[in-house]
Amino acid sequence: MTQVQNPLDQPVGPSLPGWSPPPHPARQPMAGRFCRVEPLEPATHAASLHRENSLDPAGAMWTYLPYGPFQSPTMYREWLAECARSLDPLFFAIVDPNTGDALGLAAYLHIVPESGSIEVGHLNFAPRLQRTPAATESMFLMMQTAFALGYRRYEWKCDALNAKSRSAAQRLGMSFEGLFRQATVYKGRSRDTAWYSALDKEWTALERAFKQWLAPTNFDPQGRQRVRLSAIRTASNRAKHT
Repeated sequence: MTQVQNPLDQPVGPSLPGWSPPPHPARQPMAGRFCRVEPLEPATHAASLHRENSLDPAGAMWTYLPYGPFQSPTMYREWLAECARSLDPLFFAIVDPNTGDALGLAAYLHIVPESGSIEVGHLNFAPRLQRTPAATESMFLMMQTAFALGYRRYEWKCDALNAKSRSAAQRLGMSFEGLFRQATVYKGRSRDTAWYSALDKEWTALERAFKQWLAPTNFDPQGRQRVRLSAIRTASNRAKHT
């Protein structure tokens, strides 16, 4: 990147001609082939979410979240009702389009239109959603929507000890930005936070890789992937530099 100097011969960041703050994301559904990402509605989603979460009786899916597990369907539904009223975080349910079952939650948060920055978080995937094409597609749909609105920066933050979340961020094309030491306290524990992001200038290549991975031709009759998303991104990067 060419260094920009101001009239005082000081280095400054590049100007953004024509850029304006994007709108706040709306409570609107996002539809894909493997899943729908719907605005959270406890009356519609609570029962199936609690049932699907119960398939993890040990509660491993809650370890790195600041809440849960919930002891009863009533307690969980009350918590979901609070989530559904919030605009930041803005919660969505991840739904199986064939059965209508809600299998997970995700949210936009730390939404800062004036900076063009938005984060995805509160990721809570029940066992039947984990490591599936629907899980990847849900993250693609949320990222695609954010960049289409005009956001410049898409963030992912997690407990630095959460190896699965860190691996997922990198698989989805996020760049590691560093560690915020002793950033917060939750469930009586100290947390170092790992920061990842994707930028608008990176999105064209990332979107192309996601669409190639999600294409029907990339899955065999049993629904198994033929080529990994990371391999598609690696091949794309190599082609760009040859």
